[in-house]
Amino acid sequence: MNRRRFFSTLTGAFAAGAAAPALAQQAATTPQRIDRLRLDAAESIFGVDFTEAEEQMALGSVNRNLDSFEQLRKLNVPLDTEPAVTFRPYLPGRRPTGKATPGARLRVAKPPVATGLTPEQIALLPVTALAAMIETRKITSTELTRIYLDRLKKYSDTLKCVVTLTEELALGQAASADAEIKAGKYRGPLHGIPWGAKDLLAVKGYKTTWGATPYKNQVIDLDATVVERLRDAGAVLVAKLSMGALAQGGVWFGGSTRNPWNTERGSSGSSAGPGAATAAGLVGFAIGTETLGSIISPSVTNGVTGLRPTYGRVSRYGAMALSWTMDKIGPMCRSVEDCVVVLNAIYGADGRDDTVIDAPFEWSPDRPLGSLRVGYVQKEFEPVPNTANPTDAQRQTFETRRTMYAEALNVFRKAGARLEPIAMPDFPTGSISFVLSAEAAAAFDDLTRNKEQLASLTGQSPGDWPNTFRSSRFIPAVEYIRAMRARRLLMQEMDRLMAQYDVFLSPAPGSSSLTITNLTGHPAMALKCGFIDNMPAAIMVTGRLYDEATVCRVALAYEQATEWHNRHPTLA
Repeated sequence: MNRRRFFSTLTGAFAAGAAAPALAQQAATTPQRIDRLRLDAAESIFGVDFTEAEEQMALGSVNRNLDSFEQLRKLNVPLDTEPAVTFRPYLPGRRPTGKATPGARLRVAKPPVATGLTPEQIALLPVTALAAMIETRKITSTELTRIYLDRLKKYSDTLKCVVTLTEELALGQAASADAEIKAGKYRGPLHGIPWGAKDLLAVKGYKTTWGATPYKNQVIDLDATVVERLRDAGAVLVAKLSMGALAQGGVWFGGSTRNPWNTERGSSGSSAGPGAATAAGLVGFAIGTETLGSIISPSVTNGVTGLRPTYGRVSRYGAMALSWTMDKIGPMCRSVEDCVVVLNAIYGADGRDDTVIDAPFEWSPDRPLGSLRVGYVQKEFEPVPNTANPTDAQRQTFETRRTMYAEALNVFRKAGARLEPIAMPDFPTGSISFVLSAEAAAAFDDLTRNKEQLASLTGQSPGDWPNTFRSSRFIPAVEYIRAMRARRLLMQEMDRLMAQYDVFLSPAPGSSSLTITNLTGHPAMALKCGFIDNMPAAIMVTGRLYDEATVCRVALAYEQATEWHNRHPTLA
């Protein structure tokens, strides 16, 4: 029987009442926990309105679904289990071609080897400078590691950015690096360089707390792919760094991560620890993650250079899942080329995370900016006060910001870029952003239903996870799928925009593009462009899917023409 005849016969059977007695008997014997009045009340939550007859007809299915939900909750679904649906940031027919070559030798700057520096001066050097010192054996990895371990111990209470010190592991890795380098087996610019991991990356033998009280003693018996790849590159893990509880904000069970530029302020989130530790010279570099701004925002707030790679560029294996279709992993460093070096070590497919594809990373630091099409989000560089009657202080801050960003654009022009004004797609992005909270609520559904554990989370305000998880229970599956279809339309809009430009510039992190590009998966980099009220301010470079190389090239031109990356906070 062909498919059409089968469904025709099946429909006819039901229409003739063939199944009616069985259904009627089931309805009569199964108590209905959801009655019509409850169903009618629920409709107002979802913004629909059915007739009484339609509601009565739906009751059987609604109650049977409830039974299915409860049966599903009895099934043990490990936290690292991904849904059987994979998000791809590229449109059909646009899958990138080429081959990924993680760990390939890159042409990066080799600064003159510094001598006569104090430990604090050494600690604040970029990775490229530290690498030159290690390669020429002006300093050993063990000596450098002890510098960072000492600083982590000294300032961890002040900044509240350290969850776990991995001292034994670090000293062992540093000793191995020194032995290899002495034997002439130099692995590259990360060999012997101490680094810190956001504490949602699993490290075998150490706690991975996710910044949250219910998981503060959790040990995951594996190494995340990023941890493996950095170990293979010879890097030395010195600490697991703080993150906002379950990747929200900068408050974790140990307190609020502080800002090294002003310890009275926070470090944003959720990669608060990586941002603060990198800015303060407690690590050579750090790894953060972003779902909706968690690399870009703390990079701006702490005055470091942060790269959010394309979605599906870096494996998330061994990392806490918050939103399976939005989570991204990337470097947070003290220079653009540091980010290049780190990304080169960690990107590429691993056979574990199916979202990661085999796309090349082709670094060309000398590519002329005049050969690129560079846009800038005109509306955001020419803002108006958000209040009708600003105070003198607000007006002064506003003018300072405008002047600073105008000067930043001029730096790009002097570097050879021909800037064209652009506007972001006019799209109701906010109306589909609940995709994140829906997926997060699914990821932590078991926690949500454990009232005691949920109540132990540090944040319990309306904007914190407990309330978000509970309220997201009322997002219908139909609306989630509709949002994902609308997301495809947004991807098409961005594809049309990026067909005209290699990169575009915007203020960071308050750009409207931040939400858009986190939904579409485009890469972006934030880097310092000045200070306002003695706190760092930044500009953002956003590029095409899988083209982090061009993003970094444009950012490098700005960095080479300015001195902002050389300014560091001073801790008492």
